[in-house]
Amino acid sequence: KVFQAVVSCIGSDGTIYIIPKSFETALNKLMAEIQNTFKGLGLLIPYCWKKGEACVVRGSDTVWYRAKIVEVSGSILRVQYVDHGYVESIPQCHLYPTTFYTGIPPLCIPCQLYKTLPIGNFWQQEAVDYLQELLKNEEVEVHVEELPDNPCGKLSISLYFGGMSLSSFMAYQKYCVAEDGQDIQKLGLLEGDLSPSYLPQTLPVLGEIFPVTVTHVVSPKEMYICFDSSGNLKKCSATERAASHDSESLNKALKWCNKIVKTLPHLTNFKKELPCLAEYVDGLWYRAKLLSITQLVPVQILVQFVDYGTYLVAPTSRLRHIPCHLLKYPVQAVRVLLAGFRPASDDKNVERIPYCPEWSLKALWTMLDCVEGKHLSASIHTVSPEVTISLYGDDKNLVHLKLIEMGLAELDD
Repeated sequence: KVFQAVVSCIGSDGTIYIIPKSFETALNKLMAEIQNTFKGLGLLIPYCWKKGEACVVRGSDTVWYRAKIVEVSGSILRVQYVDHGYVESIPQCHLYPTTFYTGIPPLCIPCQLYKTLPIGNFWQQEAVDYLQELLKNEEVEVHVEELPDNPCGKLSISLYFGGMSLSSFMAYQKYCVAEDGQDIQKLGLLEGDLSPSYLPQTLPVLGEIFPVTVTHVVSPKEMYICFDSSGNLKKCSATERAASHDSESLNKALKWCNKIVKTLPHLTNFKKELPCLAEYVDGLWYRAKLLSITQLVPVQILVQFVDYGTYLVAPTSRLRHIPCHLLKYPVQAVRVLLAGFRPASDDKNVERIPYCPEWSLKALWTMLDCVEGKHLSASIHTVSPEVTISLYGDDKNLVHLKLIEMGLAELDD
């Protein structure tokens, strides 16, 4: 069985406590009922607590939770939150004994990684802390591998975050050994002389009008677009719905990669078009590809962020190997040429685009004003040798008409 779950906590012994997404409604309903039943302080009169006894506990967030006693030590009790897994030392005045809700099974499941042996035969504190930092409150994909012999035992699972195997990742970090042979290849870091590449985006059919956003403008004529299905998925074509799903899944995978990026090796191979992860000016890491070495001392590399079309010159410290599973998502940004216009032959503006001198800078700024942050739509004319489109603005008019009105462009035959 495969299901989505949220990791509620990591036990001190490395037990992974998960709450299946399908349990969330029941858990929310139970929590609301507990809050309505128990109000105010805990039990203030003397009480003889016993190990294993059911209770409710008032957490540091002043919310009441189901719990059980795991250790009695004077006025301080160690309790386990049965629906979340974590263990805490609590003064007796924050607990209340109850037999309410004991008929409801715990809504979190204790798990262990399938055929994964921690170094030293137990999870070291450093590994537990790392798992807690990586996984707590995060949504993961769980594959059930083996049921426990004891109903109260741990479920043996394979756990995937952002498309990566947790067992493989922890083995790569030298915290454990994956007994079934999972290793760096399963983690999927690009090493050696591999020549991988990104998948191209599937384009809508010719003539079909579809919503887009412009992610990067090279010139008034050349830009990068992404399919935009944020408005209404029901009205979108199958191509746009698939692109929307890919984009959502890619964003989740990249979020995970940003959490573990410091563990990924720096690039040592600077082959042109090589996929990689690159750090943008916002401090986040995105999918990119190498274009050229612009400087040798110190080494500076020109990269392009494939999901946006933007470029950046970066030192090698801001480039890392990309996990293979990030290559299964098509590039989100598509390079296009706009049809129907060309630079004005009598444009007297002296300031020109350095890399595209047939266009004036004024024409570039005008086009940016027409497309930046706007709800646009497009239709494809040709896909070869270049993808050419008509681009329409908020008012459903062709965006280049503004440039023609201002004398910055002219109609193309």
